This record gives sequence, C-alpha cells and structure tokens, in this order.
Amino acid sequence: MKQLFQRVKNWLAGLSFRTGVIVLASCVVFYALSFAQLLIPMSAAWHTALWVVFFGLAKTAQYGGLAILGVEGYRRLNNYFRRKKPGLQDEAREDKQEDDTPAGNTPSLT
Repeated sequence: MKQLFQRVKNWLAGLSFRTGVIVLASCVVFYALSFAQLLIPMSAAWHTALWVVFFGLAKTAQYGGLAILGVEGYRRLNNYFRRKKPGLQDEAREDKQEDDTPAGNTPSLT
C-alpha cells in the first residue's frame, strides 16, 4: 500500500505547474459548491450527502494540487500573489544583514 501511495505521489509530482494551478482552482469551485448547495431546498439527508461529496472533492483537489505543485511551485504561486515592491525588498535585505550577526559578536550601539 505504501508503494502505491509513493507511485501516485511521484506521478503527481511529474505533472506540470499549470496542471497544479488548474487543480487548485477546481478546489475553490468544489468548496463553493459544497456550501452553495445548502441554499437549494432539499431534505437534510441530501444536503449531507452532497456536502460530503463536494467537500471530499475539494479536499482531494487541494492536496492533489499541492502535490503537483511541490515546494517550488507553491513558492512560485505564493510570490505571484504577493508581488513584492522593489523598495520593500531592499529594506528586507538590510534587516536580514543586521540579523545575521553571530550571538557573540553583537554590534555596539555607541
């Protein structure tokens, strides 16, 4: 069973970045459907069954999309949505340089 999961994970990781983004976008649609169906007048049993199906599809698409993207794809997508401003990157570099001093060699403030 463990080998099967490893093969599926490797296959998903071999898919393209674009495929991962599409799968993650479908995740949003399934989440919306899982809650939007509650507005339709039906019995509670049908509401429960549809919620379980759509929510399960949403979770499957979420984890599948993240497996397709991987760590680098996740960073790439995250950076796309953040769109850092040039001035902020310079300040972040200066802060990082200040924080990189070893514990025994703290700069003096005088």
